[in-house]
Amino acid sequence: MGKKRSGPLSPEDMDRYFNDPEFRRQRGNKNPAGPPRRWLRMLLIVGLPTAIILGVYTWYLFSGLPGLEKIENPRPELSTRVFSSDGEVLDQFFIKNRSQVALKDIPITIQNALIATEDKDYYSHWGVDAIRFIKAMIKNALTLFRHPEGASTITQQLARNLYLGHDDKNAFDTVTRKIREFITSIQLERNFTKEEILEFYLNVVYFGRGSYGIASASQQYFGKTIQELTLPETAMLIAVVKGPAYYDPIRHPERALARRNVVLGQMLKYDYITEEEAERAKAVPIQLKATDEYARAGIAPHFVEYIRQQLSEKAEKYGFDIYRDGLSVYTTLDSRMQRHANHAVDEHLTIYQALFDKEWNWSREREALSFVIDQAIRTSGMYRNAGTARARDSVYQALKADRPWLDSMMHVAQQIEIGFVAVDPSSGGIIAMVGGANFKQFKYGLNHVTQIRRQVGSAFKPFVYTVAIDNGYPPTFELWNQPVTIFMPDGKRWTPSNSDMTFGGKSTIREAIRMSINLVAVRAVQSIAPINKVIDYAKRMGITSPLPPYESLALGAGEVSPLEMASAFGVYPNHGVYVEPTSILRIEDKDGNVIEENFPMQREVLSEETAFLMTSMLEGVVNGGTGSHVRDFFQLPAAGKTGTTSEFADAWFVGFTPQISASVWVGFDNKSVRFKTWDGQGGRAAAPVWGRFMKYVYEDPDIAMPLEYFQRPAGVLQETICTETKKLATQYCPSTTTEFFTTKVLPGRCDKHTTSKWKEGEEGQGTISF
Repeated sequence: MGKKRSGPLSPEDMDRYFNDPEFRRQRGNKNPAGPPRRWLRMLLIVGLPTAIILGVYTWYLFSGLPGLEKIENPRPELSTRVFSSDGEVLDQFFIKNRSQVALKDIPITIQNALIATEDKDYYSHWGVDAIRFIKAMIKNALTLFRHPEGASTITQQLARNLYLGHDDKNAFDTVTRKIREFITSIQLERNFTKEEILEFYLNVVYFGRGSYGIASASQQYFGKTIQELTLPETAMLIAVVKGPAYYDPIRHPERALARRNVVLGQMLKYDYITEEEAERAKAVPIQLKATDEYARAGIAPHFVEYIRQQLSEKAEKYGFDIYRDGLSVYTTLDSRMQRHANHAVDEHLTIYQALFDKEWNWSREREALSFVIDQAIRTSGMYRNAGTARARDSVYQALKADRPWLDSMMHVAQQIEIGFVAVDPSSGGIIAMVGGANFKQFKYGLNHVTQIRRQVGSAFKPFVYTVAIDNGYPPTFELWNQPVTIFMPDGKRWTPSNSDMTFGGKSTIREAIRMSINLVAVRAVQSIAPINKVIDYAKRMGITSPLPPYESLALGAGEVSPLEMASAFGVYPNHGVYVEPTSILRIEDKDGNVIEENFPMQREVLSEETAFLMTSMLEGVVNGGTGSHVRDFFQLPAAGKTGTTSEFADAWFVGFTPQISASVWVGFDNKSVRFKTWDGQGGRAAAPVWGRFMKYVYEDPDIAMPLEYFQRPAGVLQETICTETKKLATQYCPSTTTEFFTTKVLPGRCDKHTTSKWKEGEEGQGTISF
């Protein structure tokens, strides 16, 4: 038998226990003061790690909670909205597509639908429903979180959306988040009123399809403001909140409909709507907004990207984040005119691309093909990413042998490109912009209005003649339409010619503009409009691109952007005043405070008399001149100038009405591809786009553009002149016409036709010759 253990020690034995080793051995080393040591060890082994784990978890739990300052000053990420001048949202910049709206502006039906469905006791609890929370956690634990129950109040959902996120990877993450939601919800209720919490919720919760907040969701699904939503539409949006992907009305319309009807049932249950309203709403099918052709890129993608680039430059100056701070950017663009610009471009390119495809044949354009393929390979990602010369050569040979790839590159190269822009001459505001043929799919890329510079051909001639008119030469001044040879600075000889290869006698400035006579323009810079003056005037009128100081500039050798041309030509209808082109009117923060407001710079660069005389001559281009194709579409007052560069590489038409100045460039990104016939002339390839646009704008009853005419200033007189002598006609001049003159350069009386004999000669009764 084992040795019998004795009971607790007496005071005497306790003294022996600590002083007598033999006595202590006999007692079995039993601790006289408490439990055996193995229990202490067990307690240390189990209790200490548990305490450490609990401490670490508590630290982890509270470290993931939002700080007091963050709770008191929530900053949900808000999208920046870009508005047209007529109030349409053109696009948004965002990481999360969210728009801010005050609770007072949110219809009560939306608020009631949310409360009835998500949290019927919202106004009576203190942020959490403790009993529901505990029940849900027990059920989740029993099912190992395979089908987790939410039991979240509106406040808890807000805490999750505003601060905590949804990135649960396992049951541990879910439990932790739920506890954090519980704690954060109580803090929210302590810091905000029920109304403020409800407003936060309806502005931050995710509704699917990239939309955060009720305002963005309303636009996303129905294309409406929240004030325009019907009861069935309201119910559907609230239905989506439970599971934006699961109840997506586009992918899962049956689920969305069933859930929408649940929302309506809840509203009926809690007396927010009547039974009749519920049944009537349930009978309505889900009707989402129609997807139009601009759904992907918006109606003005090139303009919006132009705005984004400007905002990015301003961000450092003002310290805002265009993707998070919920700015409102008010622009000059008119959405109605933009749609007409899109329509005009689309119609013209549909016709013209088919026409070009019929005439272009790569097998006959071997040099162009070689250039296109070489350029495509060398700019490809595979070639540029190759690390060595040998690797690049391998890529080069592989792509050159890849027939499908070559076909795709050839297809891209022969696509006609376009740049169209319209501005308001009086304000400088850009009112329409189509920066490329890909405007239906464009998001980022080349803008053929602001980011290209091409030779403008004869569209530059008005600057030459503006110098002449402004320096006292009348429209009737005559120059020789004869060949000329010019020695260039490099010693080469330049011998320009007219486009039709003909020449003749003298031509007036008016006729030279109307028929775009090259030789007269060149002689003008040699005699009455020095090239340095031409450059000076062009710069004053808004051309900012470098211009070559050679006679060839008279025929458009300088490279200029379409936006520069539209703004510069705007000087003529604006009575000689240049207004710098603008696109942003005002930038406001999310609370409506003005960050920046723009007032365009303007300056008088021509006399109003010169502006009118130039307008009068440019009207002739449209009325019977090289730009007469405009009249196939548009019959109201208009003026402009065509431009065509060598071998039909670039086609231009720049023109204006009393209210709009617009520029059109048509060509190809790859300069080795070009029109092969006169279809590439500016009057055919570009002017019809301008004419279509003006027709659609002026016929639009919503725009209601008033009919205006070019107003003749007091300093300009309209006189009848002799067509032969270009002087004021006498009663005996056989042929007359009307012409405009300034009071300073009024011509004398015709001194050739001074007797009735000239009239008799005209009538076949005799002629007199000298």
